[in-house]
Amino acid sequence: MNIKSTDRDDFALVYEENYALIMQVVMNIVYDLDVAEDLTQEAFERFYVRNMSFPSDNEAKYWLIRVAKNLALNYARRNKREGEMIEKVKKMPRYAMKGLDGQEETIRAEEEDALRKAIIELPDNLRLPLQLKEFSGLDYKAIGRILGISEVNVKVRIHRARKKLEEALGREERDVY
Repeated sequence: MNIKSTDRDDFALVYEENYALIMQVVMNIVYDLDVAEDLTQEAFERFYVRNMSFPSDNEAKYWLIRVAKNLALNYARRNKREGEMIEKVKKMPRYAMKGLDGQEETIRAEEEDALRKAIIELPDNLRLPLQLKEFSGLDYKAIGRILGISEVNVKVRIHRARKKLEEALGREERDVY
């Protein structure tokens, strides 16, 4: 199936099938819903304006993910200061956790905050593969194509990211007691 980016039907198909995934990828980098929506729209705009052909809808999806990821990274690099990023994470909405009492909810919220902070502090080359795997549900092969690295390298980076998270979260627990 050949996909032409300027064909209305092809564009609509790619947009409908991939919008949520692209939003998720961008959101996991910028942690700001308004910015994520803008960058996602910009990625789709570039897709349309480029007047490109893709041999399959998967190729179009991978191209869009790469463009959206790069747009999000560029945005994050322009606006990245550690203090601001931590404040953004603190301002993220909390969803009601049914069935938990106040203490359990507080503990869970603190654990989520610690995890988000630890993820934010990972270097881009480790954070991105981990986010694409864990939060976007992509397989190693797809992540490799998006990032332009081998599948083995993806696995290594995800393993290293998980180890760094374990170290960071383990260190915090020891500091508390």
